[in-house]
Amino acid sequence: MAMKGTAANTGILLVTANVGSLFDDPENLQKNWLREFYQVVHTHKPHFMALHCQEFGGKNYEASMSHVDKFVKELLSSDAMKDYNRARVYLDENFKSQEQFTALGSFYFLHESLKNIYQFDFKAKKYKKVTGKEIYSDTLESTPMLEKEKFPQDYFPECKWSRKGFIRTRWCITDCAFDLVNIHLFHDASNLVAWETSPSVYSGIRHKALSYVLDRIIDQRFERVSYFVFGDFNFRLDAKSVVETLCAKATMQTVRAADTNEVVKLIFRESDNDRKVVSNGVPHPEGRLFDPVEASVMLQLEKKLFDYFNQDVFRDNNGTALLEFDKELSVFKDKLYELDISFPPSYPYSEDCSQGMQYMNTRCPAWCDRILMSHSAKELILKSENDEKQVVYDHIGPNVCMGDHKPVFLSFRIAAGAGKPIANVHKCCVVQ
Repeated sequence: MAMKGTAANTGILLVTANVGSLFDDPENLQKNWLREFYQVVHTHKPHFMALHCQEFGGKNYEASMSHVDKFVKELLSSDAMKDYNRARVYLDENFKSQEQFTALGSFYFLHESLKNIYQFDFKAKKYKKVTGKEIYSDTLESTPMLEKEKFPQDYFPECKWSRKGFIRTRWCITDCAFDLVNIHLFHDASNLVAWETSPSVYSGIRHKALSYVLDRIIDQRFERVSYFVFGDFNFRLDAKSVVETLCAKATMQTVRAADTNEVVKLIFRESDNDRKVVSNGVPHPEGRLFDPVEASVMLQLEKKLFDYFNQDVFRDNNGTALLEFDKELSVFKDKLYELDISFPPSYPYSEDCSQGMQYMNTRCPAWCDRILMSHSAKELILKSENDEKQVVYDHIGPNVCMGDHKPVFLSFRIAAGAGKPIANVHKCCVVQ
């Protein structure tokens, strides 16, 4: 594989992927997923590649272990990856420990042409040269080459455990040091609760958890370096604002449970319309109008239902008109930077292999999967001075079913010593 870049110009590829769906239908989805992933590797030809996975192993890790082993073996031995002669794989397989299990998987691949690369030992507080291919699993807490934490129990909604946390590794490439953090934050448990306030209660929970991670990676235990945080942040559009905008001309009907009087459904109807569609832009087969009451339904909202009549609003111009409702990152603008988003919402896609571009009607589509960085990391990215576009922030498999999340990637270059004032970091490296 011919590499892009020179010794002073190292190609980096960062990928985040919630892969839970892949282990529910491994025969179909994994094949698609790997093919699209390898295509991105082939196109960008990185020297160093990081793949951060969430929900690794799917909903039932124990039942999926054989599929997990097959997936890992394929990544490490495939023809598409043959020029990556060194690798580190960290899999949290400790599914029996509710207090520790995060279902995170972090993969790092080093091209044979990459010479000066070191990984940080958090216990010895020294860098070590990376050689060979190694896989670590089970109890990652005792592995000195990473830091792994599950969020404290009081961070979890209603203090109920789920697989949320982070894994941090540190690398030094051509005298440039940086942290790579795999992260999975909390989801919206109910569309109805998310709709109640702006910002939603779930947004506040994610804010607290992300603040916890950032505080951990910039505390006083280790030298501060640039960092990239990428994973499934579960960031959602501001539900109340989105609904008010999409259904600005609608009237709302509230449906309550007969026994508890709890709100179980909201129906937004538009009056005086002559639409010939009712759901997801599907026309009546005979071109006739549906029942006026049904035809007027714009949005149906339940705990796990977000059924808007026209999904095109999330796809037109890659859904970027809705970015104004993507507000959760704004409170971190002094600590985190993100390149401009020009791809459609990454979640929740249909898991039907024949519906690669269709969203499920379970949640409002949102940019859950992101690649964020410190402001100092932004300066590491080498922007090309010629016509070739060398910094790319995009999603993978736009027309192919990749599961309920589309992976997101960032491809860029870094120059030797770009990490100043930490350019002398090699002085602490220990070659082993």
